[in-house]
Amino acid sequence: MNWINHPVVLEGEKVRLVPLDRAHFSDLLLAGSDEKIWEFVSINGADPAVLRKHLESAALKRANGEQYPFTVIEKQTGKVFGSTMFHNIFPEHKKLEIGWTWYDPAYWRNGYNRECKLLMLTYCFDVLKTIRVQLVTDENNHRSRTAILGIGATFEGILRNERIRANGAYRNTAMYSIIAEEWPSVLVGLKRKIQC
Repeated sequence: MNWINHPVVLEGEKVRLVPLDRAHFSDLLLAGSDEKIWEFVSINGADPAVLRKHLESAALKRANGEQYPFTVIEKQTGKVFGSTMFHNIFPEHKKLEIGWTWYDPAYWRNGYNRECKLLMLTYCFDVLKTIRVQLVTDENNHRSRTAILGIGATFEGILRNERIRANGAYRNTAMYSIIAEEWPSVLVGLKRKIQC
């Protein structure tokens, strides 16, 4: 039995997160076509064949509880502009990771990511009763690192040579987390930042 009861739909003021579906693939391939999205990622999703394979894999892994991928939709327009997921899911330890988050650059730094993370974290801590949610990014991805700190996560350290990027370079990964005891204050801070 999967820890996450499908289907999960998370809705805020600006965004709607719906379970990834093959019907979303063509819109996601368009949203993911900008090379700068993938600069620090271990796949080159600007290549439609690569991104399609990644999306197919994510959809399949949802069935066995290994991942839970979402399509991110702008509520006002209904436009598909990115994807995110729960993965590295360990119900026996009440922990998971939020990651593989990417958006069309037109949606960067406009509050969409913070609202997505608020919705996902609220689901994790209030519904799943997680005790730990982790987030990771490339050590050199300063935009992503700033965003993760901006939602209230705590920096835990650098995992050296943790994975290999699409271009063959070794990646050091910056590790962050939010634990259950921190969630009430993180929630207050995140809501305040979203309302600004």
